[in-house]
Amino acid sequence: MNLFERLQQETVAERNYLVASPIIKRCFEGNVSVDDYVRFLSQAYHHVKHTVPLLMNVGAKLPESHEWLREAVAEYIEEELGHQEWILNDIAACGADKEQIRQSTPAFSTELMVSYAYDSVNRVSPLAFFGMVHVLEGTSIALAGNAADVIKNKLQLSNNAFSYLRSHGALDIEHVKFFEDLMNKITDINEQNIIVESAKRFYVLYGNIFRSLDDEGALFLSEKAYAA
Repeated sequence: MNLFERLQQETVAERNYLVASPIIKRCFEGNVSVDDYVRFLSQAYHHVKHTVPLLMNVGAKLPESHEWLREAVAEYIEEELGHQEWILNDIAACGADKEQIRQSTPAFSTELMVSYAYDSVNRVSPLAFFGMVHVLEGTSIALAGNAADVIKNKLQLSNNAFSYLRSHGALDIEHVKFFEDLMNKITDINEQNIIVESAKRFYVLYGNIFRSLDDEGALFLSEKAYAA
């Protein structure tokens, strides 16, 4: 079994934990508010802004034997530059103050996922980062485009409020194919195990971010974020 097949088969329980998050269920039932959406975007901003710094760290730590993977990391960096600004612009299109969100404190669950990403790259292996890639890009394909349609129809927001969700739903289809081809070049069982175990943890950590969106007070999102 190749690595991508292992990732698909061995993370089912953890993936189901994420998808079962109450806010995801509410969203697809049409039970979602502008505040819910801004809360989601705010936490997305707080982890997406770390994507490029993490990728740079990964590229620097990969050994020469993985130069082919470092070249792929360079491509990822180029494609991910500036995505956090897309999110802030979506927030502004929802009527919230994007500069206040920029200066806000992330939810504890978001801080934990970001902290674990840096820690696993530095303490375990730079390969651990690809477990996070599998979770974030796979989740985008499964949920982002459909969620954008539901939220827009329910809340009657401008198309300008959905650049992050819509772009990731479309872009990540190509990204996942690229990712699949990369992962299937990794044949060392110990390296595979690092990525599979990382993906399991990131499904839970990312799921906890979604679950925290229903925990009022956990997100440090002030009502003052909304423009008068």
